[in-house]
Amino acid sequence: MSLPILYSYRRCPYAMRARMALRYAGIQVEMREIALRDKPQHMLQASPKATVPVLLLSDGRVIDESLDIMHWALAQRDTEHWLAADMHATAALIEENDGSFKQALDCYKYAIHFPEQPAEIYRSEGEVFLQKLELGLVATAYLFGETRTLADIAIFPFVRQFSMVDTAWFGEAPYPALRIWLRQLMESALFVAIMQKTPAWIEPA
Repeated sequence: MSLPILYSYRRCPYAMRARMALRYAGIQVEMREIALRDKPQHMLQASPKATVPVLLLSDGRVIDESLDIMHWALAQRDTEHWLAADMHATAALIEENDGSFKQALDCYKYAIHFPEQPAEIYRSEGEVFLQKLELGLVATAYLFGETRTLADIAIFPFVRQFSMVDTAWFGEAPYPALRIWLRQLMESALFVAIMQKTPAWIEPA
């Protein structure tokens, strides 16, 4: 039986969280790293929206939303009980991450393309979410307790990206608990494993 195929891009936060869930669940996939300027036709045929990640299952099904890939993976195996946290609270926090925080992150990271406001304004808009995370992490190691859950893995790649826009600022910002949380996840064996560099997949002629 052929392995599922995962179209991915190493630095994409959506792809990161999908890869983390798949590896955590012990699901082997055929990894196909894409080049953003030359996306494979096979991927585009499977998912016309043309964004990663895209998971092609052996039975022909296509899952092309990162959260759906995560839930599919965890339905196969969830040894640490990532799905044990409150479902509604988890969904709400991830929705805020994927919505208003991601919008602020994009404007902050690519401020040159959004000259309507200084980068600091976009950063402050993103800090609304960081402050919420910081308050929760003061009392617990992870977002919903002392162990990782779906929320941590789904949100972490975006906070990581935010922190890297201006590392000097982030290192001094009033988010000590968030920095510890971020470092724990960045140094985890799970994250290190899914960030190994692989050459771009070349589509057969």
